[in-house]
Amino acid sequence: MVTKIIKIGNSKGLRLSKTILDRYDIGDTVNMRMEENCIIIEPVSKPRSDWAKSFKEMRKNCHDTLLIEDIFEEESNWE
Repeated sequence: MVTKIIKIGNSKGLRLSKTILDRYDIGDTVNMRMEENCIIIEPVSKPRSDWAKSFKEMRKNCHDTLLIEDIFEEESNWE
């Protein structure tokens, strides 16, 4: 794809179409790295974005039991 470099203040930049932004799930920030003769732009990963789904699946399969005893079991007796 050929695209024009545009002037942004004293800098220059690229304009990405909504189609590209949606297809690659690009939000307000990106990771950019330079390799030999190319610039790679990647969406910022969201490492915990699917946790809610995973927790629901764990609950459904009864895999959400505590692995470590609750250390505050007797907190009602603290005074």
